[in-house]
Amino acid sequence: MSLVFAINGQRFELALSSVDPSTTLLEFLRYQSPFKSVKLSCGEGGCGACVVLLSRYDPVLQNVEDFTVSSCLTLLCSINHCSITTSEGLGNSRDGFHTIHNRLSGFHASQCGFCTPGMSVSLFSALLDSSSSEFTVLEAEKAVSGNLCRCTGYRPIVDACKSFAADVDIEDLGFNSFCKNSLPPFDSEKRVCSFPEFLKDEMKSIDSGMHRWCSPGSVEELQRLLQGARKANSVGLSVKLVAGNTSTGYYKDERDRHYDKYVDITRIREMKEIRETQNGVEIGAVVTISKVIAALKEIRVEKMFGKLAAHMEKIAARFIRNFGSIGGNLVMAQRKQFPSDMATILLAAGASVNIMSLSRGLEKVTLEQFLQGPPLEDYYDLVLTIEIPFWHHRSSELLFETYRAAPRPNGSALAYLNAAFLAQVKDRMVINCRLAFGAYGTKHAIRCKEVEEFLSGKLITDNVLSEAITLLGKSVVPQEGTSNLAYRSSLAPGFLFNFFHSLIITEKPSSNGYYHLDQPKPLPMLSSSQHVPINDEYFPVGEPVTKSGASLQASGEAVYVDDIPAPANCLYGAFIYSTKPYAKVKGISFKENSVVPDGVLAVISYKDVPKGGQNIGLKFSFGTEPLFAEDFTLHVGQCIALVVADTQRHADTAANLALVEYETEDLEPPILSVEDAVKKSSLFEIYPFLYPQQVGDTSKGMSEADHRIISSEIRLGSQYFFYMETQTALAVPDEDSSIVVYSSCQTPQYVHSSVAACLGIPENKVRIITRRVGGGFGGKAVKAMPVATACAVAANKLQRPVRTYVNRKTDMIMTGGRHPMKITYSVGFKSTGKITALELEILIDVGATLGLSMLIPSNIIGALKKYNWGALSFDFKLCKTNLLSKAIMRAPGDVQGTYIAEAIIENVASSLSLEADTIRKINLHTYDSLALFYKDGAGEPHEYTLSSMWDKLGVSSNFEERVSIVREFNESNIWRKRGISRVPIIYPVSMFATPGRVSVLSDGTVVVEVGGIELGQGLWTKVKQMAGYALGLLQCDGTEELVDKIRVVQSDTLSMVQGNFTGGSTTSEGSCAAVRLCCETLVKRLKPLIEKSGGPISWNNLISQAYAQSVNLSASDLYTPEETPTQYLNYGVAVSEVEIDLVTGQTFKILKPLIEKSGGPISWNNLISQVYFFLKPHCFLIELLDFHYSQSVNLSASDLYTPEETPTQYLNYGVAVSEVEVDLVTGQTTVLQTDILYDSGKSLNPAVDLGQIEGAFITDSEGLLLTDSTWTYKITTVDTIPRQFNVEILNSGRHEKRVLTSKASGEPPLLLAASVHCATREAVKEALKQLRMWKGVNDSELMFQLPVPATMPVVKELCGLDIVESYLEWKSSVN
Repeated sequence: MSLVFAINGQRFELALSSVDPSTTLLEFLRYQSPFKSVKLSCGEGGCGACVVLLSRYDPVLQNVEDFTVSSCLTLLCSINHCSITTSEGLGNSRDGFHTIHNRLSGFHASQCGFCTPGMSVSLFSALLDSSSSEFTVLEAEKAVSGNLCRCTGYRPIVDACKSFAADVDIEDLGFNSFCKNSLPPFDSEKRVCSFPEFLKDEMKSIDSGMHRWCSPGSVEELQRLLQGARKANSVGLSVKLVAGNTSTGYYKDERDRHYDKYVDITRIREMKEIRETQNGVEIGAVVTISKVIAALKEIRVEKMFGKLAAHMEKIAARFIRNFGSIGGNLVMAQRKQFPSDMATILLAAGASVNIMSLSRGLEKVTLEQFLQGPPLEDYYDLVLTIEIPFWHHRSSELLFETYRAAPRPNGSALAYLNAAFLAQVKDRMVINCRLAFGAYGTKHAIRCKEVEEFLSGKLITDNVLSEAITLLGKSVVPQEGTSNLAYRSSLAPGFLFNFFHSLIITEKPSSNGYYHLDQPKPLPMLSSSQHVPINDEYFPVGEPVTKSGASLQASGEAVYVDDIPAPANCLYGAFIYSTKPYAKVKGISFKENSVVPDGVLAVISYKDVPKGGQNIGLKFSFGTEPLFAEDFTLHVGQCIALVVADTQRHADTAANLALVEYETEDLEPPILSVEDAVKKSSLFEIYPFLYPQQVGDTSKGMSEADHRIISSEIRLGSQYFFYMETQTALAVPDEDSSIVVYSSCQTPQYVHSSVAACLGIPENKVRIITRRVGGGFGGKAVKAMPVATACAVAANKLQRPVRTYVNRKTDMIMTGGRHPMKITYSVGFKSTGKITALELEILIDVGATLGLSMLIPSNIIGALKKYNWGALSFDFKLCKTNLLSKAIMRAPGDVQGTYIAEAIIENVASSLSLEADTIRKINLHTYDSLALFYKDGAGEPHEYTLSSMWDKLGVSSNFEERVSIVREFNESNIWRKRGISRVPIIYPVSMFATPGRVSVLSDGTVVVEVGGIELGQGLWTKVKQMAGYALGLLQCDGTEELVDKIRVVQSDTLSMVQGNFTGGSTTSEGSCAAVRLCCETLVKRLKPLIEKSGGPISWNNLISQAYAQSVNLSASDLYTPEETPTQYLNYGVAVSEVEIDLVTGQTFKILKPLIEKSGGPISWNNLISQVYFFLKPHCFLIELLDFHYSQSVNLSASDLYTPEETPTQYLNYGVAVSEVEVDLVTGQTTVLQTDILYDSGKSLNPAVDLGQIEGAFITDSEGLLLTDSTWTYKITTVDTIPRQFNVEILNSGRHEKRVLTSKASGEPPLLLAASVHCATREAVKEALKQLRMWKGVNDSELMFQLPVPATMPVVKELCGLDIVESYLEWKSSVN
């Protein structure tokens, strides 16, 4: 028997007996096919990066069914006779890109590009679904609702989807590269996915029992199979029943289990049908959730079915519902206590279940009995069908509603609590009811029968509801250990109140609004506006050209590290990490009775570091960090070993089976908090030159204050990077004991040094290559180094290529995240709100090792100084704990500094009973105070635009008018409150040394190398534009189209040395500056040829002449900023000019000052180390070092040109206004509108900068690093972005000393997201006022801290966990 299927029209045939039935479609696509557009990101069906289109032909009906599936969960054997379409199957660079690819590119909807192929397939599937009708804007918004993106902020993706809608207003579409009045036509034929004819011809009956994979076609056939398996079970035969296999996304340990037989039950006719009878609907257990939804929507007999369908649409994502079955969901709930929505809503609907038992035969039980019964035995008991009854009662009215509170309102997230209520009502009297609750930390969904009995036969009044809620509290009790226990319990009264309240109130709302329930209105459609200045002064710089390679990314042809074809004899690695914070490691073994894959070859540990090498995984100027734990583990998540096997699956399985033996006797208890660290003096030193400078005299400022807040406390948690591409590397041994490593990193130069030091080989035998990175956000800087180094050690040991693609769980556990901290502050202020002094004590949890944490204090203060505090003092402590070492994450320290500043402002406002906006405005800087706080970084007076931007955005966003509207809304609504806030930012950045090389080839095309890495920030795009501009100054025919001839190539550390660090928001600028220098050199060389030509000459002819005359058409340079005002510290900086003349042999003339400075003999290696030392890995460090930038030595170029009058530090300004609405029953916060005004100088590419601004703002601060999967860590999705998102880029054009007057855009806008948090606090404040009024509390001061992140449980707790009970009690008292 063969397994036959098609991928992008190409036929594949595999011997079924040779296929491991546990192999997923994703594994086959990535490791055994040429198609790499399908990406592995989460491996849980939670992100959409691996989505493909599956087409299945029905020979009876002779039609084709097309739907998306998550290939990481879909078993390969389940696609027999199916056709798979990936993004490169839709279109590609060879056959022509699909319209979808071009639209995503043209709408600037791809940044890092890792998620874009999955987005393309999801959109294509949505278009297919609507092929018989017009595609609408509403459908467009839902098209990619289950796909995650960490870069773009979703707005441009949604606009690209909307561009296909028949009812879209083109004027409403966001900024794009197409003509405003029309879009390129969409070929309707491309809306049809053709099914290969050869698959139709090969459709045959399938042998049901010859192999490990069986596909019975009837219940009888299934019974025979299972009975045979039962008899064989005495010898340990294990069987797995398979429908959609989506359960393995949640129960990941299932993947490591070995089964002797897989039984595919999706072909059994009785189990895949939906039948409507006189009494109800019977649904086969293997019917997919998507098909159940479609069928229920068609039932018009009762509204209940439509509401069931609507709720089911919030279960998982569409590509999971398309393959996951209704029966599988219920079995997970019954057998494994899965927090199912399906079980809860069907329990309320009165569903029953038909079961086939090998021991008991066929039986029918209610769903309630099914859930309460003992767990079904693996394959002895099988759910055949589910029945949902009709509730025909002419004498009474049927009420039915479903509820859920979840981090994502429209699905793809487990609920904190779900509920469904059915009630038969006559004349507002409850005849009977069914009240079901689930997912709140209980074994399964339950009915609250005591409450049901109490309400039956009663008229609903406030008192009756109050008593029912009291009874409910005894029933809905989460188990101990459940997260957010009190919050989950508090949701039940709100849902019950919401359902029955309509039976009490019939009259119109009263004027004060306290006698009606706010009926939630549907959210408005997503809308946006962008005001983007176009600057053609330096054409093509300043043009909004589409991102370089965007269409390649959309089609999936863009190559990331894990897309590189595996070399011959390649092995795969998986990390074994510590599960103890501080313990002695005694040994590593595998769990007893576990099946360790045969392909495991080695377990690499510190003992395998070669002789002469060092156990180093990270090498920076601040020191080194170990690659592998040696005798002791220092923290949870520390790397202990690397398992190496023949496949990634085998390596991951073996790592999961690894058992590390620990010993903790006679050891000090681990340090797990900053308080313990301070108590035990476990602190890292901060170098004096990195310590920020205090401002003014805080003692004097405090004495001048009218009011003081003393020792107030703020705590900030951590945050995970959640780049779409996890850590990955490939190490290949090369000749002469050298090694080549392909690394997905932001710091190739430092990966290079780390690998060389660990292997104990010269750096000229190490080569690090990085083409592009699927998202970094700082996580691919330091944390990528040990991943690459571990692969290098294994490859060196085994003398075979070794690669790893770290699974999401391991990545989340090992890579750390943003620094948590505890802040204690005292602030003095006048009665007017003018702040006179601020004193801070900040305890930063660094973790077990230092990394780059020494940079965090200065960054915190840099962002916090956006307000004029009068005087500012602080005491920082870098706390060394036995927790995972933290990393520098997008805007490291700056984010925390912003939230600290806003918390203080709001506390001052509350204590004075003034609006926070008033306090903010009073304390905005004048230029004089800006210069006092930021020193030379403040620039010239005309560069300070923040105060005018504050006023400008106030007008354009109608801020004052909206404040009044929000106030009116809050006065007339009980259960929903709104808040609006305006927040400024100041973000210091610095330029740093960046190399570049430009070479012109004989056909006139240009190749460019830069030290910066393309992370999705558009660096390559800006570099191409800069090269086009700088070479275009030759003004010969053809240079106006030069950008199309330019290609930026991958980073190679042996080709482009001193590549430095991609981060800090200025690498694009630095790379552009370096390329401009190179181009200027080439222009000087080519100009004499133009002059000799005596007339117009084309670009290609010019280059031909240059080649004929042996003109050197390759130039490299190192952009080195001078006139360096040291950030935060008032240090002077010396500047000197130097020259290198390679022609005359005076190569080392530049090094003489360093030799002289050393004061004595110095070795070659120490001399070169000093050169590299002063090219520090991050702009934050460079701007702090008080050293001569003349020591930035170009070691690969024939020239070193130092641009004059270029300060390395400057300030970025922005303002945002955000308005939110909070649901007081659930704590859910909806961002209604955000308006951003951001000063980008004269943008190098406004389309790229717009994407950076929007993407940075949307980068969420929800989710703590206490989680290890997409099930529990939730980043922002399409349904959680601002419903109205307006962005204006200010073209200030006043920055002549910048790179073509541009400014940074990568990290600063992230700080503007604080406006959402501040607006949420305003809404919570209104809720608290209301709650206090109900409780009779007259305290006018509302002093409270809104934690970051402001999750639903956090918001609800502040608004009042007992808010419903308090309302009913108050209402009873006023009546």
